[in-house]
Amino acid sequence: MSTDAQIAVDDYLVATLVDEDDALVSAREAAAETTMPGAAVAPNQGKLLAMLAAAIGAHRVLELGTLAGYSTIWLARAVGPGGRVVTLEVSEQNASVARRNLDHAGVGDVVDIMLGPAAESAQRLIDTGQEPFDLVFIDADKPSNATYLRAALELTRPGSLIVLDNVVRSGRIADAASAEEPDVRGVHEALALAASDPRLDGTALQTVGSKGWDGFALFRRVA
Repeated sequence: MSTDAQIAVDDYLVATLVDEDDALVSAREAAAETTMPGAAVAPNQGKLLAMLAAAIGAHRVLELGTLAGYSTIWLARAVGPGGRVVTLEVSEQNASVARRNLDHAGVGDVVDIMLGPAAESAQRLIDTGQEPFDLVFIDADKPSNATYLRAALELTRPGSLIVLDNVVRSGRIADAASAEEPDVRGVHEALALAASDPRLDGTALQTVGSKGWDGFALFRRVA
């Protein structure tokens, strides 16, 4: 759980540096209508994703886990009208909320929502020989992190970035007593895969703020 001080710091940083318009605010608040209320990225992380996409000149982005479409809006705006965001969502309820928010933000024509289990949707993208994605944001069910990372490797190219969210799990990744919990095991498997695969170079950071104690890993395809 976040402390009052951590929330206050995030509020200050967002108010100072992050320009959330009405569409983003509406999408963030609409998370209450999804199957996982409160699970969307924080505004400052949404802007970080957009800045990463803009920094590498991303035109094609893959997102695993749509929810209300909050991070999707940030990514769609980063790739611009000529770009494409493909986002994978298992719940029709969430996809419906996201479509409304994406249209409100004016990016509905930039985003394709693929409905179904993310691993199956990602495999369809692989099987159909999709053009490589420049950035992949993995924020779906945590036990399947390694499966998603393997798929991301098949769907990217050298120079692409992969962001894996929620890797600290309130510190449980370093707690031996939590090692067999499905979400923790999913993080361990994904990080071990990244560390052993010569195609990837990366790091991970822990964060505190309005979303509590967590963190993310950032990988770059180097081969």
